[in-house]
Amino acid sequence: MPTLSVEKDLLFVHVGRTYTDEEFDELCFEFGVELDEITSDREEAEKSSGSTLTAKQLEAYSDAVVYKIDVPANRYDLLCVEGLSRALRIFLGDIEAPTYQLSGDPVYTMTVKKPNTDKIRPFVVCAVLRDITFNKQRYESFIDLQDQLHRNLCRQRTLVAIGTHDLDSTKPPYFYDARDPKSIKFVPLTPDDREFVSSDLLEFYETDPTAKHLKPYVSIIKDSPVYPVILDSNETVLSLPPIINGNHSKITLDTKNVFIECTATDLTKANIVLDTVVTMFSEYCSKPFTVEPVTVQFEGANGSIESSYVTPVLSTRQEKASVDFCNSLIGINLSPQEMKILCNKVQLGPAELVDDEKFLRVTVPPTRSDILHPVDIAEDIGIAYGYNKIVKKVPTTSTVGGEFTLNQFGDLLREEIARAGYIEVLTHGLCSIHDNFTALKRPITHAVSLSNPANVEYQVVRTSLLPGLLKTLQHNKSASFSAGFKVFEISDIVLPDDKHVVAETIVGARNARRLCAVYAGPTSGFEIIHGLVDRVMTLTEIAPDPAYAGTDVLRSDEEKFRVSREGWMYKIAAIDGEQDPTANTYFPGRAAVILLSTPSKPEPTPIGTFGMLHPEVLATFDILYPSSCVELDLEALM
Repeated sequence: MPTLSVEKDLLFVHVGRTYTDEEFDELCFEFGVELDEITSDREEAEKSSGSTLTAKQLEAYSDAVVYKIDVPANRYDLLCVEGLSRALRIFLGDIEAPTYQLSGDPVYTMTVKKPNTDKIRPFVVCAVLRDITFNKQRYESFIDLQDQLHRNLCRQRTLVAIGTHDLDSTKPPYFYDARDPKSIKFVPLTPDDREFVSSDLLEFYETDPTAKHLKPYVSIIKDSPVYPVILDSNETVLSLPPIINGNHSKITLDTKNVFIECTATDLTKANIVLDTVVTMFSEYCSKPFTVEPVTVQFEGANGSIESSYVTPVLSTRQEKASVDFCNSLIGINLSPQEMKILCNKVQLGPAELVDDEKFLRVTVPPTRSDILHPVDIAEDIGIAYGYNKIVKKVPTTSTVGGEFTLNQFGDLLREEIARAGYIEVLTHGLCSIHDNFTALKRPITHAVSLSNPANVEYQVVRTSLLPGLLKTLQHNKSASFSAGFKVFEISDIVLPDDKHVVAETIVGARNARRLCAVYAGPTSGFEIIHGLVDRVMTLTEIAPDPAYAGTDVLRSDEEKFRVSREGWMYKIAAIDGEQDPTANTYFPGRAAVILLSTPSKPEPTPIGTFGMLHPEVLATFDILYPSSCVELDLEALM
């Protein structure tokens, strides 16, 4: 959870009340945050330095009481003293939630050179805080909020980077471009005593101890052929996102008009970040809670404007939740009218009752991007009502906990496969389209995909366990393969399914529990992995088909003593290269499909495949030894 450090006296000035430490701790609990620690800058300095600081050096640190408050990770509006104190005052009923608004039509424009910025950070959003008044405490809080957002929602500036500038020191309109690193020259905030070429500046940040706080961000753009850059109409560099702002437009205590730009790879998060910054600090403007918008326009390769939008969005929306659902989830019995009033305490007002007062429609302000579902509304109503007021009740139902049958089955099977010499591994549930399909010589079909993957390795949810095992072998080439290398995994894959229903909702996909094992080494052969298949079937009390068992005299004798479920039988058959999309993964003529017959489904049904992997598949994963594998559906064996 993010932690907000704020001086006790400053916080109480903002809240307009004073509390003892115990009273404030109780207030935090009621509001849904946690007072984690009560300390001071001097005490923190003593802890961090041990005994290396002298008494005179310690005197330079303040002994003012500091509260360290843990806030929920999705409550970005509580990451500064302005947001926390405002929320507390609304919760206590001292003030009503403010209405955030735009000042009118946009005056300034930000023109994005789309063909260039698409290569690195395609989005930008902007706003202006007009006629703002800073003092030392407000200025420090303004900087601290940006740092908090960068660490949390912005994911260390990889998703969003915030730039703030003294508007009066720049010349609009503004431009967002991506240029050759050698062509970008400016004086940065750190160090501010000389001009740098952007590529040299990043080298400086990587190596100089005075810039160690900027070093973690260098890798975000360093290897890119172009660097993003914000400029004004004089071609003055305002910032090199996501690294550093220019010294020319730096903000001081005398700044009256602030220009804010957020470059991003995720437009949704960029809008949330911008909305958070302007809603927190617009209270210091001459017209409180009023923000000046900026038009962002995208210029195509031919110089024409392809699209545009106005920011900040200051998104205000409405969400619905059932009154009965909220009461049931919280464990209370409030009337619709009481519930409606409580919404005002948690910034979800004005609320109204609809559908014969069966549903509550709340108003979600731009500060509450965490409200996504009726559960979130019910949680906030519970906070507004007070957790301490909820009466403890004995559950009306009596249940006995137990391990989920499928998990228990998987655990038992893991032990037996490990006894057969296989090492269990646990691989990522996400993989690239290439690894999931192309690398296995399988056609690219529908899979559950991520709309905004972190990188190419996490594009889709796996539909097979095999790529993970092959990558495990690939990254363990230094291990000895002379005696063979056996690995296995029992885990879930996710398959598209338009008919799968969960809680009366068609989710479009379903989980399937699979077993996959790979044997790589000089002696790897079809018969080795075939033996594992037979062993798994024996353990699950599934008998071989009489015709299949009769192919081996010794095996037919063994069948007299086999324990098996009546009507459950299996057999293997040559894989059909035209019908089975997994056939190309295997060496031709050295692969088989596992067919299962049950009392409910007498017709043999494919539940898995096994065989020798194709040399081209092994070459793709850089595996030097012959390998055999099996992958089958465990749920079909239950």
